[in-house]
Amino acid sequence: MTGSQKMERKYGITGAVLKNAAYATMLIDHFFAILFLNYMQRNLVDGGWAPQLEPIYRAGRAVGRISFVLFTFLIVEGFFYTSSRVRFLMRLFVFALLSEIPFDLALSGTAFDWSGQNVYWTLFLGVLVLTLWDYLSHYGSVLATAGRYLILAAGCLAAFLCSTDYRFMGVLLIFAMYRTREKDGGDQFMAAGLVMLLGTWGSNLIRYGDIYSAGYLFRFSLREMYGLLAFPLIFLYNGEKGRQLPKPFYYGFYPIHLLILFGIAKVTGIM
Repeated sequence: MTGSQKMERKYGITGAVLKNAAYATMLIDHFFAILFLNYMQRNLVDGGWAPQLEPIYRAGRAVGRISFVLFTFLIVEGFFYTSSRVRFLMRLFVFALLSEIPFDLALSGTAFDWSGQNVYWTLFLGVLVLTLWDYLSHYGSVLATAGRYLILAAGCLAAFLCSTDYRFMGVLLIFAMYRTREKDGGDQFMAAGLVMLLGTWGSNLIRYGDIYSAGYLFRFSLREMYGLLAFPLIFLYNGEKGRQLPKPFYYGFYPIHLLILFGIAKVTGIM
């Protein structure tokens, strides 16, 4: 089944269902990354995580891998359906700014932590790359083609140097979703899997290659492949928007839920 045929189906699930699933799995991921992880670190057993809690933590984070794959798919759909790509980019930029302090508080306990930036920056860079790529695609010259790949490389480099969430793998995954949007679902599945595995492995090799072996980092990067569990939902997408909550709710959910989780962690004393 081609991408265009997939968009014509009337059965299946709407974009609203995919979006709600993305936010639900993100909430699960952040619950385990913030509250559960801090709880485990406060209750170590013989200097390590409690053996009965670690599998639960791993399972929770595995569920969370689904969310980013759904978000990249939805961000590409938004790129095609938005009435103004400039306004789309501006919204992502504004909420990246608004989310940075909540992100830093929730993940590190400090208001300003430059070691990592929130996922809105990754989404912003990905959409910026798509916007410029799409603009240059109207020109058939060799220079324009080279320019498109330079833009992609620059977006990936910016994500890595700025330590945005998922780093250059995130930008590449958005690009892969864009390039395979009209292709068979299996092509999109394979492209996403390769980008998640090799992109994560490559990023980890650059960051930790002097500490860990390439084999260990490859095995560690395999955890990202849980994100492929998003594809049964994506394959059921019927191309319809569906009944969605107001746009400010979706944009504001990210920083607000991070602040709430941070507040719970502080009140309970686990952070």
